Amino acid sequence: MGVLTSQKLTVYYERFKNIDVTFTREIIQVTGLLTQQVHLKCGSDFWPCVIYSSSFTGAKIVINTKFGIMQKLQQTNNYVSLRYCFKNPETGNPVTFFVAARTMGEAPYGGSKDVALFTLQFTQRPPDDLIEIMGRLLDANVNSAKRREERILISVESQRKLNILSKESAVFIQGVPRRCILRDISFSGAKLIMMGVVKFLVNREAALRVDFDDPRESFLLKGKFIRSEDVEGRKDLVALVILFDESVVPMGYKIRINDYISHVRVGDVAGQTPAPPPSVPPDPAKQETFSFSPENADGKD
Repeated sequence: MGVLTSQKLTVYYERFKNIDVTFTREIIQVTGLLTQQVHLKCGSDFWPCVIYSSSFTGAKIVINTKFGIMQKLQQTNNYVSLRYCFKNPETGNPVTFFVAARTMGEAPYGGSKDVALFTLQFTQRPPDDLIEIMGRLLDANVNSAKRREERILISVESQRKLNILSKESAVFIQGVPRRCILRDISFSGAKLIMMGVVKFLVNREAALRVDFDDPRESFLLKGKFIRSEDVEGRKDLVALVILFDESVVPMGYKIRINDYISHVRVGDVAGQTPAPPPSVPPDPAKQETFSFSPENADGKD
């Protein structure tokens, strides 16, 4: 946190200012939101609450109303402050800040008369920390569609910048791990080298594991082998292209790839204008997907 320039933060703010991010389990994990440390301040009192969604201009929170929050809001003319708390991935320390807001309305939530969904409108631009945390996430989501085909060749330098632990990894075929070597990766797929017979591998479903460091994370990327290439001088090896199932690509993986392609020189990324994978053309609808929902954010909820 705190590494982006003010110009980049302004770009994030203007570009994504009205986009609501729903805090699913995956988004909570990716952003490092410390849910137990989130509170609504009204006057001098604090109420625990749950952030349902947030943008740069407002938020929706779930709160228990039976402990006097409604009466307190009358006293403060609906002015409040929302306390965010995130875990800094580099230091592990909490990053806490308040955003001044006003409640614009509430509605029953979850079938309980004592629980309500409050709509908050921020009265000022939120702190840079919130813009950076959510801006990186939104930027990665957009670029995962718009720059889905840009391939990153796995060299010593790109491996270091990506913080990939090793070019040697594993691909799971019918749940059985097979050793492989990463040749390139992208938002939408990867090329890997492994032992095997082409006719038994192409069109098979598989899951590629990619291990990252700083912080240590492993992602399992589900997809299908869509084509193969010969490995010169090695008849026992085959190069396989795996196309990921984009509906379940982890958000954390998208952020890792986006951080790399957003900061390296154009020449460091192979395939700037590549052809789409065979029989899998880019989906124009996906290229305009800017928001999150419980249905599409983690593939579970």
